[in-house]
Amino acid sequence: MDLKQAGSSLDSLISSFNTRIAELQELVIARNMYPASSVTDLSAIDAALKGMELQVKAIKDRLHEETKAIPKAKKLIAKSLRQQKKLQSMSVYAPSYLPERTATLNLDSDRATICLVPEACKQQPNQSTMVEEPAAIPKEKKSRGSPPLWYITAGELDSLSSYMRGRLTLEKVNAAINDMATYAEANAQLIAAPKKKLAENQWERALELKDIATTESIKGKHFFLETDMKGPSLKLDNTGKAILTVLRHLGRISETRMGHHRVIILLKPQ
Repeated sequence: MDLKQAGSSLDSLISSFNTRIAELQELVIARNMYPASSVTDLSAIDAALKGMELQVKAIKDRLHEETKAIPKAKKLIAKSLRQQKKLQSMSVYAPSYLPERTATLNLDSDRATICLVPEACKQQPNQSTMVEEPAAIPKEKKSRGSPPLWYITAGELDSLSSYMRGRLTLEKVNAAINDMATYAEANAQLIAAPKKKLAENQWERALELKDIATTESIKGKHFFLETDMKGPSLKLDNTGKAILTVLRHLGRISETRMGHHRVIILLKPQ
């Protein structure tokens, strides 16, 4: 019951109360005229009046409680609106795509491979055993940490020119960022792997990656090679090249050339 309905009900009760009082006055006069026959009627009216008084009191108490609750309700609404604004502002920076990143490096096969889907890495008959845990990273490499996952926001994508953005979506670009971090992590595992766990061609690649990793402009940073772009989301095609252009423009990556390799470096938020 809102305040208007409660007020209307109270007015009705007061009007009825006044009417009964007038009737009571008339009955008092009648009792004086006929005292023996009016006692029963007066008792009934008295009981009805007491019941009405209790109803009016209950309504007044209810109105008083609701009036006291109004300021608290207003404060609660204001806090809820502020919280809603905070959540809306946070949602702008939250990526709409948060895939699970699982990279497993096969060190025993003839060729190093990166597993992006756990189900595809399960041991099959007549296949080499997959390494479940990455090799221990030497002390000088521990400061590198995990590859950065610096997703872009919808606002950043919308700020690009339509020519640069093309048909790219927020989901595609952020999925590519996840792939980049997976490539970089797999390269770090290969660099840190002991020689005895690597095949000959893998050891040659590991030495090549180590040479790149020790370059002054790349030292301590996560990187991958253009030739690592084999999916599932980032591939060396027109879409992949467009994604690299967008991410380079937005400051997520930088590029350099090392010999015949094009090296993509993952950048961290400043």
